Order: sequence, then structure tokens, then C-alpha cells
Amino acid sequence: MAIRIIAGLGNPGSVYRDTRHNIGFRQIDHLAARAGVQWIFGKRFESFIAKARIADRIVLLAKPWTFMNRSGQSLALLCGYYKVTDEEMVVIYDDITLALGRMKIAVSGSSGGHNGVESILHHLNIDFIRFKIGIGPKSLPQMPLTDHVLGRMRPFEYDRIEARRNDFYKGIELLVDKGAIPAMNFINQRLKNNNNEQ
Repeated sequence: MAIRIIAGLGNPGSVYRDTRHNIGFRQIDHLAARAGVQWIFGKRFESFIAKARIADRIVLLAKPWTFMNRSGQSLALLCGYYKVTDEEMVVIYDDITLALGRMKIAVSGSSGGHNGVESILHHLNIDFIRFKIGIGPKSLPQMPLTDHVLGRMRPFEYDRIEARRNDFYKGIELLVDKGAIPAMNFINQRLKNNNNEQ
């Protein structure tokens, strides 16, 4: 199956822009900038969208402009309109179970407690590819989860994620060009190499 949509999850508005929960928006903004494309608001989809050339293929980038817990509502409209089927959509989002800056690609699974993914699973009856970006666990066990994910990222957190940006781009390019397995193998190999370097 060819990748047709790449979506990044987040919450709209400047108050959420620099939060950990918005890492999906941040990463897909990087993709749009790298491709040299501008976002336009697709009112019928409740989403910002842009057509981009990645790995010599045209894909639709999307930022659901609903709040995180209604991401599936927007993506269901997009997938219905473009008749997207299994594994033709990649969703980029934050994951607290992964160490800061780590990445993981999966082709199935539960929401893992992520409200955006839970919404997508509720609204769509297709398997989509997950591209998870680690934001790390809560710093204190007693901290409410919302305080962690909606907290602003600190400079060193940005630096750790930015240091892996080329790996992120390569993973996305492999997903679009070769499919999930080569992309997963690449990300796993990079994880192994980074572990060896530490």
C-alpha cells in the first residue's frame, strides 16, 4: 500500500504550541517546510492540509484543527473523501513510554492512553501506521499526566528531538518510498546505534 496521508497530532492555538503534546504538529511542520509547501485550511476537513512531494511521491500532509481528543473526527473526513484504506495513512504523535527523542514505527496497536489516537481508532475502521516520538515519562510519579503532556518543552528537550530530525526525515521517506518494514528496520537500527554511542 502506498502512503497517501501523513498527519501530525496536536492542539490548535498558541497556548499549546510549545507543549509536549504538540510534537506531532512540530514534526509535520518541519516536513512541510522541507518540502517547501504552505498550509491551507480545509474547512470541510477541519484540518490544515498541504500537498507535498516526498521521496518523489505526492502525499497529503494534515494537521487536524480540532482539539487532540477529536482528531479522529477530522481524519475520518479526510480518509472518507480520499478513500484511504489500510496502511495508507501515517499518524505522527507524542509517546510518554518512549525516552525523549526516541522514535518508533508501528502498524497496529492500542491507543496506549493517547487521546488523539483513541479518537482516531473510534472514528476510523482502518489500520494506520503510527510514527511515535518519545517525550519521556513524567518527572514525578505524583504529577498529573495532563501537566506533563501539556507542559512546555524545555530547551534541552527540543535539542534532543532536533538532533534526531534527519532520522525522522529518513524514516518518513522510507515509509513513503518502500513501506513500513524498511522504515521500521531503519529506525530500529538507528536506536541500536544510538544506544551503542551512549
